Amino acid sequence: MNSFGHWLASPWRRSTVAVLAGALPVLAFPAPSLWWLAYVALVPWIALIRSAPTAKRAAYDGWAGGFGFMVGMHHWLLPSLSVFIFVIGALLGALWAPWGALVRHFLAGTPSRGRIAAALAVLPSGWLGVELVRSWQGLGGPWGVLGASQWEVAPALRLASVGGVWLISFLIVAVNVALAVLVTVRGSRVPALAGLVATAAVTSAAWMWSPRPDTDGGTRIAVVQPGVIDGPDRRFAREEQLTRDLAGQDVDLIVWGESSVGFDLGDRPDLSQRIAALSAETGADILVNVDARRSDKPGIYKSSVLVGPDGLTGDRYDKMRLVPFGEYIPARSLLGWATSVGKAAAENRRHGSEQVVMDVGHGLKIGPMVCFESAFPDMSRHLAEDGSQVLIAQSATSSFQQSWAPEQHASLAALRAAETGRPMVHSTLTGVSAVYDASGQRVGQWVGTDASTSRVYDVPLATGTTLYVRFGDWPVHASLLVLAVWCAGLLGRRFRRSAPAPRVPPARTAHESPARPGR
Repeated sequence: MNSFGHWLASPWRRSTVAVLAGALPVLAFPAPSLWWLAYVALVPWIALIRSAPTAKRAAYDGWAGGFGFMVGMHHWLLPSLSVFIFVIGALLGALWAPWGALVRHFLAGTPSRGRIAAALAVLPSGWLGVELVRSWQGLGGPWGVLGASQWEVAPALRLASVGGVWLISFLIVAVNVALAVLVTVRGSRVPALAGLVATAAVTSAAWMWSPRPDTDGGTRIAVVQPGVIDGPDRRFAREEQLTRDLAGQDVDLIVWGESSVGFDLGDRPDLSQRIAALSAETGADILVNVDARRSDKPGIYKSSVLVGPDGLTGDRYDKMRLVPFGEYIPARSLLGWATSVGKAAAENRRHGSEQVVMDVGHGLKIGPMVCFESAFPDMSRHLAEDGSQVLIAQSATSSFQQSWAPEQHASLAALRAAETGRPMVHSTLTGVSAVYDASGQRVGQWVGTDASTSRVYDVPLATGTTLYVRFGDWPVHASLLVLAVWCAGLLGRRFRRSAPAPRVPPARTAHESPARPGR
């Protein structure tokens, strides 16, 4: 054992290294946006797990690395959740424990070429299994999916149109596994290089042959970003002023950010009339977002509400997927204490029941989402299936204004646009606001967190159906199939080894003769 290996013999030192190695991929995401790092960031973590003396230790290394990744990815939640962020990190980090055991199973010692080839399929599949489980809304949703780090890389966005962000994650992990094998396993060049060549071939094929969205006209959409303003009345007044500045600019739709209206419009007809007057003055419908207790049903809702020159149009979307702890506390009877150590929701908000496509006039159909719903690929895919021409996300990250959260959130819209072949508008209360075309490329400039302004974007519309919209989350399904086949093969081999050998009667010697009947 070398000196470094001897130093790692301490469980605490080894766990510390695993935490740091697991956190390394976070730098590939905004705000650092070192996207290229994603293709090598898992190598130290894989190399560490590979050297684990036992499968149990490898599982601990996977757990510790998962903890580092989850806390690093969500570190900006620390002011809101306090120490609870570490509890969440430990719980979700445990999802990587089986992945750690898988890494050691395939790569420990001097693996054969066949085992390395299997690792290039099973290990990325295992990673996707982890991402699938943690993407459940109740566990926090798919924030920080590894493939999302490639939001500004054109070839990766093309891959997203084929298999969503999941396909990008799979290929990134495959590249990392191949590189880890190349630098840590002697005599492994052939299978490792084959894996890298196969990944490059898949990316090139997607770039050349995947269908591109066809441009079909355009629309002018304005975002209104008032900035950090205390109090719903002052915020509304600023939004009113910024919207009035859009008069005469020939816009088709004006989008306000999340929680832009702090009162139920059914209970405040005066506000509805003021927004309707703005719509008449600008010649465009206005999509606002109401965060208030409803007057027509119990509870607090976050709702996208469309207002035209004649008032409320009747189009309303109630947010379906709420932020755990931020908008509701799961199992509040058990976890309600979180309100005493952070800024967790004092009262659970209510969730909607179905997605909505709105007709805003001028023949334009939009699909609204609220806040972190833009992190869920299935929601934007369903809106595209239902006929939405433009995806809209209304967001607010004012609690995390000086962190990496605003840029991370704005980047997600690029993936959703590329996946669906539909442009997407990410309109925020306090920044970052952004617009992307149907291929996921940025339209115009981001509106940063220091801006209080309204801005008009010429958004090209598109037609056609991407492979991802047509076939859905097929990379996830394929990965689950790979894992199922591997598990079945593993169980089959163990069953054959544990089965008792058939009993063979002893051979008779030459002087022995068969017993006669009756004797």
